[in-house]
Amino acid sequence: MTEAAPKGQVADAVKGNWVDTIAPEATRPFLRLSRADRPIGTWLLLIPCWWGLGAAALSQGQFTLHHLWIAVGCAVGAWLMRGAGCTWNDITDRDFDGAVERTRSRPIPSGQVTVRGAVIWMVAQAFLAFGILLTFHWNAIWLGVASLAFVGIYPFAKRFTWWPQVFLGLAFNWGALLAWTAATGRLEWPAVLLYLAGIAWTLFYDTIYAHQDKEDDALIGVKSTARLFGEDTPKWLKWFLIATVTLLAAGLILALVETANPLQLVVSLCGVWALGWHLAWQLRQLNTDDAEVCLKIFRSNRDAGLIPVLFLAIAFFL
Repeated sequence: MTEAAPKGQVADAVKGNWVDTIAPEATRPFLRLSRADRPIGTWLLLIPCWWGLGAAALSQGQFTLHHLWIAVGCAVGAWLMRGAGCTWNDITDRDFDGAVERTRSRPIPSGQVTVRGAVIWMVAQAFLAFGILLTFHWNAIWLGVASLAFVGIYPFAKRFTWWPQVFLGLAFNWGALLAWTAATGRLEWPAVLLYLAGIAWTLFYDTIYAHQDKEDDALIGVKSTARLFGEDTPKWLKWFLIATVTLLAAGLILALVETANPLQLVVSLCGVWALGWHLAWQLRQLNTDDAEVCLKIFRSNRDAGLIPVLFLAIAFFL
């Protein structure tokens, strides 16, 4: 006999997640609203931060307590801002979500949380994240505030463009700029290249993700790169893969070529190469007509994105 799903569980949540099993019952609707039962989004928001921080610290030749705090602050901030962003997304998309099979179980369309309650929860998360941001360099604080423009626009992008994934990339990879600036005190070209690499990576993984909903999206008029590319999706993903690897490699070379030793640079670039192979593996596994396969491949991007972080960490010991 199949075990019954926990009350209120969202359809695409990770089975047996901590929200549905051990979190206090009163908090579960709000944690589901923040996607705490689906942690992949927090990882995808955090990883570009660690790309920028790792490159900056390696270029400086040291990893101090200051860098450690930035790493921890970005992790907590990513969890909070991903939660606030998802809450905003669900507030604006509540009518669309109710019409899509995969999303109609989300807290607002399913009646677990009112819109008013969601707004209060969103503000609380954003306020706590702002408190962490205030501990960073002033230039990083201004960058953090500026990112809210893309966070605010993204939920509406699928209404007016076939490329909403670009707006997601602009928002989700801002941490590469912010973390580099928090570590160095200034925004520089290596961080910009890492940011652009992250946007290309987002186009890769979120196009795969969007294929889960393409039929429902077509019925309700929601645009996406998945619908735009259709059967040509693998061809487009190859170009996004190439752009991700090229831009990430260029960013690391520009960051490290003058200060890091040659072995550190080579090891760092090996991380980019390994990321490219992981994305190529995803392409080989992809079946855009199988929603379960798309979700599984999408979630594997946590591991893909952490590969360059691991190699940057190894380079510190060389």
